[in-house]
Amino acid sequence: MKSPTTEIKFSGDILEKAYLNETLNSERLRVTILAGLLGFVVIALLILFSFFQKEYEQLFKDNQAIYTLLIFILIIIAYELVVRYFLGKRAVTHKNPPVFLRYLNAFLETSMPTILLIIVIHMSDQVLILQGPAVLTYFLFIILATLRLDFSICLFTGFIAAAEYISISLIYTNYLNLTAAGTLVQTNIQYFGNGLMIITAGIAAGFVANQIKLKLHKSFKTIQEKNEVVNLFGQQISQQIVDEILAHRTKLKSKRKNVCVMFLDIRNFTPFAEHQEPEKVVAYLNKLFGFMIEIVNQHHGIINQFLGDGFMATFGAPVSYENNSQNAVDAALKIIDRIKAENEKGLYPQTRIGIGLHSGEAVTGNIGTSLRKQYSITGNVVILASRIEQLNKKYNSQLLVSDEVYSKVKNLPDNHIALGAIKIKGREEPILLYKLS
Repeated sequence: MKSPTTEIKFSGDILEKAYLNETLNSERLRVTILAGLLGFVVIALLILFSFFQKEYEQLFKDNQAIYTLLIFILIIIAYELVVRYFLGKRAVTHKNPPVFLRYLNAFLETSMPTILLIIVIHMSDQVLILQGPAVLTYFLFIILATLRLDFSICLFTGFIAAAEYISISLIYTNYLNLTAAGTLVQTNIQYFGNGLMIITAGIAAGFVANQIKLKLHKSFKTIQEKNEVVNLFGQQISQQIVDEILAHRTKLKSKRKNVCVMFLDIRNFTPFAEHQEPEKVVAYLNKLFGFMIEIVNQHHGIINQFLGDGFMATFGAPVSYENNSQNAVDAALKIIDRIKAENEKGLYPQTRIGIGLHSGEAVTGNIGTSLRKQYSITGNVVILASRIEQLNKKYNSQLLVSDEVYSKVKNLPDNHIALGAIKIKGREEPILLYKLS
């Protein structure tokens, strides 16, 4: 059995890998969207060129500019697809790209609109381009930077975009003898204003990325809570019941519930254990309990506790199904049939069991402190189920049920026998018992 520390570490490793995969998938989504949007831009530019060819000819000398622009955008798309492939390989190996590569990629991507602006300016001899729609390309990269889920990289993207835009604006306006609109002072103010908005967009993208990251952490915290529920019950509980508990968390609080309690005991276990090595005894119990737990889970029950050579199981808590008594009887009969089949195979010593079932009201819920808690079922129904199981020795039976169980079960074995009213220790009134096997 794994120690609690090992379980927590294992759970943490799983969550860490899941979170890493989610961030890598988010990065892959970003580059995929970026490549798709750039592909849309290529199509849109071709359409605009066909409709506004005269206006285009007023800015550019020939068609070389549009071809160069389209080729450059296609190169960017190819680069993004390579990045996407690289991120996919990282996701398979559960390894995050090195930090410097993430910043390098952000720098290269953010510099692409700058290179694009320089190309257009050189081919058109128009500084007005720096105040046109082409500048908005920076915002496309900044907005998609939110999917990096990293505030620092978003801020870095906005800073690089603003710095490069202001730099080329000042260079082309102040030091090159190209046509500019407006006075020099007005142009410089406008360039710095645009740069300010670009870096502000980077800050805003960082905050959005941080919020997405917090939401992601919250989602994984929910997964961790689910794992805590699974650890609370160990392997005693089926996945269906886990899902029900997570959907209705209040069911874990202490409350009265009508349940069917099962006590199971392996007959003549003590003499067997006295003459066997401990390893063989443990292997024997593990084999038996392995399929017994599986059968109990299949019938919507949980194992509350192991009792050395037996266990206590509950049907109806923490989650109740249509007929808890029917589920308990079906599980008991299936366990008995499986024992019979295993005995016929002769794979281990002949085994006989005793099962007692009783239905009634019990107090269910977590008992203990913050350091150690256990989901427990308490009440007279538990005591009586244990007493009924012990009577199997007296009646040479394998399955005894109380009238409270018998009256709620529709499908019963043909050979079941009514034992009548039996006096049981711990109860003043006799209880009607039935032998089902």
